[in-house]
Amino acid sequence: MLTRRHIRAKVMQSLYAFHQGSKDSMQAEEKFLKKSTEEMYNLFLLDFELLVSIRDYADDYFKIAKKKFLATEEEKNPNKKFINNQLLKRISDSSAISNLVEDRKLIHWKRDDEYPKLIWDKILESDLYADYILAETSSFKEDKEFIVDVFKLIIAPNEDLYDYYEDQNLTWIDDFPIVNTTFLKFLQKQKESDEVITVPRLYKNVEDENFAKELFTKTLLANDQLTEITKNKTPNWDQDRIADIDSILIKMALCEFLKFPSIPVRVTINEYLELAKEYSTPKSSTFINGVLDTVSKEYQTNGKINKIGRGLM
Repeated sequence: MLTRRHIRAKVMQSLYAFHQGSKDSMQAEEKFLKKSTEEMYNLFLLDFELLVSIRDYADDYFKIAKKKFLATEEEKNPNKKFINNQLLKRISDSSAISNLVEDRKLIHWKRDDEYPKLIWDKILESDLYADYILAETSSFKEDKEFIVDVFKLIIAPNEDLYDYYEDQNLTWIDDFPIVNTTFLKFLQKQKESDEVITVPRLYKNVEDENFAKELFTKTLLANDQLTEITKNKTPNWDQDRIADIDSILIKMALCEFLKFPSIPVRVTINEYLELAKEYSTPKSSTFINGVLDTVSKEYQTNGKINKIGRGLM
């Protein structure tokens, strides 16, 4: 699930938390890094469980409406296209998802069931839903496109849901855009021939998991050396004027230059410029690019940067 860019973002957040805190326990921040990445995965799983809970609530909604004393013809014979949506049913029937949710004790939508109800109400009153149930055709492709649109247009931008996640876990606010984008891409990639849901793991492989820990510890342990390099390459800048996030991103990139021989310099620079655009000031990417470009050229010339093999992303 996590790409190398996601991992770098999580490491950046952990380094920022360390420098803003007491700075007395690298082990504690390592635990924070591990916990925050696990919590990010929980948020990803909650997106699955939310869809399941919305479907369950919709099913109950139709059953209750059918039992009304003065039920309308539409309530007596409801259109169950949403309940029978092939992708939604596949997610609901997935033992892989339900086992992960159970193992991680993600009971949010059972405990706070007003949120699936709230989202179902939004779906029910939307033109998107009206058009969907009135369409005469029915296919996996159509069902998938509907769920993708529901997530993109109704679930992801819902402010009540955003506020709920913020109340549950502060780190989820930073994770929210990444997780939503990842989940949306996951839905879009589903194929009719897949038959069952294959849930991605938190880390693609052991190398990525080790990369997270190593980038954090190596950047932190080399902090004084990396600070000195930064000062030498920004002589006209008061260090207090350099944004904290910019400083951390530069140090992480320098650490990759010097201590991660398998990652190409250009890959490192591009990755941190993208992170700067997302997490720092409007001018940060230009500033960071200037520093990293200068250092990389100088260090490649004098042999301080030695890269081997093909870069990993």
